[in-house]
Amino acid sequence: MQTAKHQRSQRHKSLAALTAGGVYFLLPAPAHAMHISEGILSSPWAVLWFALSAPFVLWGLRQIKTRSRIQPQYKPFVALVGAAVFIISCLPVPVPVAGTCSHPVGTGLAAILVGPGPTVVLASVALTFQALFLAHGGLTTLGANIFSMGVAGAFIGYAIFRVARGLGANFLVAAFLAGLLADWAAYAATAFILTGALHQTGQFLAMAKVILVAFVPTQVPLAVLEGVISAMAYRFVIQRRPLLLHADMKAGGAV
Repeated sequence: MQTAKHQRSQRHKSLAALTAGGVYFLLPAPAHAMHISEGILSSPWAVLWFALSAPFVLWGLRQIKTRSRIQPQYKPFVALVGAAVFIISCLPVPVPVAGTCSHPVGTGLAAILVGPGPTVVLASVALTFQALFLAHGGLTTLGANIFSMGVAGAFIGYAIFRVARGLGANFLVAAFLAGLLADWAAYAATAFILTGALHQTGQFLAMAKVILVAFVPTQVPLAVLEGVISAMAYRFVIQRRPLLLHADMKAGGAV
């Protein structure tokens, strides 16, 4: 008898907990929007950034397909890096002044691991899922977000890594700079895109300055953190699986 009462009590407690949890998740909560949100860009600007981003996405797909034929393990590695980009770029830090959020981008690290072209593809996939399921960014602004986070972030990060290595920097320093400056490049590109679409006549530089300054308090430390993460992740891969690295960046010396 006591056991039956105890079981009923436990069921009631479980039901109450589930009900409370359901009510909690149904309650309205503040949305922390990231990337360039839906409706910010007019149709001509949205189409322009889709047109500018599309060739990089197609080129990246071709690179993934070509290298996967030669190195079958490359495709799973790209998928793993893509998951990392998705998670890293989903970490919002509210910027009250700007009414939006800062966040790491992850494309600098991805570029030095799998190459800048494939990184644009990974950014496009991450941004599409974030727009569809997390309300970050938007579908009409997808081209602009791909260009800022994918194209600008990936190619700047990759170029910085190569230049730093060419100047004699070790892998850790080069990877740190790639992560740091890829992050800043993505936000500079975002500021440029927003300013181009929203500025009034003669106010381009003033508006760009306002947008950039709004992100400084959060984006500077985030970029430093992203640089550290990039250096540590690159060191891990170069020590464990150097053959998976981008074809022209094989480990050839000490870290």
